[in-house]
Amino acid sequence: MIIGVDVGTTVTKAAVFDRDGRAVAEADEPTTLHRPGGARVEQDLDEVLATVSSVVRKAAATQSEPVTAVALTGQGDGLWLRDADGRPTRRAVSWLDGRAGPLVRQWYDDGTMGRVHGLTGQGMFPGAHGPLLAALDREEPETLGRSAVAGYCVDAIVQQLTGEITVDASDASLPFLDVGTRTYNSDALEQCGVAHRRGLLAEPAEPHRLFALDGRGAGLLDLPEQTPVTGGPFDLPACLLGSGLSEVGDGLLTVGTTLACQVIADRVSVEPDAEPAGMWLCTDRPDRFSRAMPAMVGTAGLDWLLDLLGLGIDDVETLLEASPPGARGVSALPFLAESGERAPFVDPWARGQLTGVNLGTERADVVRAVCESIAYAARHCLEAAGLSGDLAVCGGGSRSRAWMQVFADVLGRPVILPSDDAIGVRGATAAAWRALGEAPDEARWLAHGERISPRRATSARYAEGYARYRAHLDSARRLWASDAPA
Repeated sequence: MIIGVDVGTTVTKAAVFDRDGRAVAEADEPTTLHRPGGARVEQDLDEVLATVSSVVRKAAATQSEPVTAVALTGQGDGLWLRDADGRPTRRAVSWLDGRAGPLVRQWYDDGTMGRVHGLTGQGMFPGAHGPLLAALDREEPETLGRSAVAGYCVDAIVQQLTGEITVDASDASLPFLDVGTRTYNSDALEQCGVAHRRGLLAEPAEPHRLFALDGRGAGLLDLPEQTPVTGGPFDLPACLLGSGLSEVGDGLLTVGTTLACQVIADRVSVEPDAEPAGMWLCTDRPDRFSRAMPAMVGTAGLDWLLDLLGLGIDDVETLLEASPPGARGVSALPFLAESGERAPFVDPWARGQLTGVNLGTERADVVRAVCESIAYAARHCLEAAGLSGDLAVCGGGSRSRAWMQVFADVLGRPVILPSDDAIGVRGATAAAWRALGEAPDEARWLAHGERISPRRATSARYAEGYARYRAHLDSARRLWASDAPA
């Protein structure tokens, strides 16, 4: 029995899956986002570790079989600084953090973004590892001086449980890794001004690397010492693996807190002159890569709006039915993250907009407009990532059948809803099975999912709406540039 664990941004989940990819046990614990001000968002490693301990113990208590491995995945990006013993040298900086926003804007203007993109194919945003490391090198050089590791969430947990200093190649991909060779690009480090901090970067683990619980980790999880542990891939490629998709060109859309769009590729193609956005991510297979375009805000934007209007998530289905496609002329831009946007373009000053409102506008129209705008953003991201095959959809937003119909209509293609919500945990479990020499048959997992097809007439209308959305976005980007702080 493998216990999979997904250390998310606000919730840590554990699940046990059978060979058909169905969850037979689940547990979860909330975690805290600390907001000390100034667009700063942080997490406490000790608290996060406590949630991992709790969910593993709960999941194990429901099963009679012994635990054969613990499979870890979790949030990517951010900056999790630790000493040689794994103790945090400061609060972890979340991928949601915006303190590096001015630096990213400077890099965009002076060409640093384009040069790094030309070297590694990676775009950067304020919450990415490179800008955060550079920002703390300026703000807190003494903190970096007493740190031994500048890593990520998953490898921080691996170090706490096993004593090993490591990093999964998927996490290390952005922005310094040559993804094809899984080695750091020294020129990318130099461009970001952190070449002198190279010693803080752990070497990426080999594919299918197994670790083992040490005495401390065994005590935390209440499992035997030497129980195998896998440390990745992180949540984006883990979800891609857990979806059951496997063909080049297939894609996964995660309508969660973020709007994460990914497409399977068999080679890395760096286009130096392209928009310096998106990510090329290693997976647990050396011959497969994720071309990722993870927009910052997905369901978080809808949650914000519902709270503003005094509505609940259970109202969404009724509201979408009460307003027709096109939202009676109301339209939106869904860029609500404090740190701006990261895909399929990068702009720290990107902000949301609502247009076409008049005295006859109803709450349902505003909700539909925001839901449609998030679907338009998904289409923009998936086009940039090169989607050509099947598309699966997961995340909390996928529970809304009406919203999924909007996505299918906007995208003009069927969407497949996997049979289980916790596909990131399932992907981590699949990676652990592969590491243990027991590769699963992922294709069987898709057979249990529901397929939602687009409606021809509505898709034609949304094709026009998408063209207007793109024109609106182009106009807004010029406005953001003029309004950006000097």
